[in-house]
Amino acid sequence: MPKSIFQDMVKINNNRRYPSIDVEKKTIRKPVSHRPVHREPEEEEVYTSSRVSVEERASRNHHGLWFVAFIAVIFFLFSLSYFFAHATVVIDPKVKDVTLDLNLSAGLDGGEENLSFDTVSISGEVSKTVAAQEKKEVSESARGVVVIYNKFSTAPQKLDINTRLEGSNGKIYKTEKLITVPGMTGLTPGSVEVVVYGSEAGEAYNSEPLDFKVFGFKGTPKYEKFYGRSKDKLSGGFKGLSNVVSTEDKTKAMTELKNELRDKLLQKATDQIPSGFILLKDAISLETEDINNLSMASSNTLSLTLRGTLHGILFEEKKLTTKIADQVIDDYDGTPVYIANTKDIVFKLVNSDVLLKDAKTIDFNMTGKAKMVWELDSLKLTSDLLGKKKGDFNQVLLQYGNVVSANLSLSPMWNRTIPENAKDIDIIINYPNDQVDVVE
Repeated sequence: MPKSIFQDMVKINNNRRYPSIDVEKKTIRKPVSHRPVHREPEEEEVYTSSRVSVEERASRNHHGLWFVAFIAVIFFLFSLSYFFAHATVVIDPKVKDVTLDLNLSAGLDGGEENLSFDTVSISGEVSKTVAAQEKKEVSESARGVVVIYNKFSTAPQKLDINTRLEGSNGKIYKTEKLITVPGMTGLTPGSVEVVVYGSEAGEAYNSEPLDFKVFGFKGTPKYEKFYGRSKDKLSGGFKGLSNVVSTEDKTKAMTELKNELRDKLLQKATDQIPSGFILLKDAISLETEDINNLSMASSNTLSLTLRGTLHGILFEEKKLTTKIADQVIDDYDGTPVYIANTKDIVFKLVNSDVLLKDAKTIDFNMTGKAKMVWELDSLKLTSDLLGKKKGDFNQVLLQYGNVVSANLSLSPMWNRTIPENAKDIDIIINYPNDQVDVVE
């Protein structure tokens, strides 16, 4: 049967559209893809490794910052040490104990080479109340203190004991002791105080303050130029039966008053001594006057008053100690020294009759155990230490023979150089008797 043309056409089209595949003989290959294949485990591994690397770098940077900060702090501290550097030097000076038994001389104007002295006078009074337990017939004169003035000349005037003074009440009073009225200074009259008493006992001589003339000068130019005025009322004049203080009680009370007055005036004089001078405890004399030496009392007690003037000898300390050191220390080189225990040194005038207030020259003896202390020139030592290395400290001290031992402390603790500014150095000298000298 003849083929239809449409059949052949259909057949060809079917072959192209549906090719035959031999499953058994042909290998089917999947196309190769260049995109990364998603694998969960591998991706997790890559992420972890990346995170560790970042943390390590951060840690290294962190440590680096701390190191830089530490270096900066160290630099800062060392910079501060430059501004706050300080040195403290503690020194024990040379001390020597010596035994004194010296005879020396001095003049009121000793000059530059010779030993000289000056005088000091301090006045005061003390009082004490004592019991008046006895009754006796008494006869007492009125008493009081009078200031005598010299307006006559620049020359001093002596007035003997019991010099008669005529009071403005017309009665005669007498001086209790020998006095010297100083001369005028310019237009200022000289003056001196003295205790006076009524020439007769009894209440008639008791009085309010009076003016006085020197009775012995009457009829001469001095009569108007020498005059007196009582400092207070004159009192104590009495005749009759009265309460009295026993002689024993009064003597004891007056001894106590004298010791009290001496100590009081000595302390007062010591407080007023000029810098560089010294007053030895025995280089003094005390003049006293009992301005109320009555034994009677208007009641059962009596107030006793002791008035006095302390006169003392002042020495220039450096000259005196240099003189002593020159005689008791072998090979003394003139280095400044001082006596640390002057209170233990006994001073005694060779001539005990010399009145210190009038002395022009004195011969005296000094005995006792003296502690001689060498002084240190702190300013020079400070200057010598400026800017020195700590290791050179001992070498500097070799120049100072008056130093027994010394210790240097520097701050901050790592500092090894003494400051170059004197105000940053403290010199502490351990002088004996707890007298510590600090020089800044």
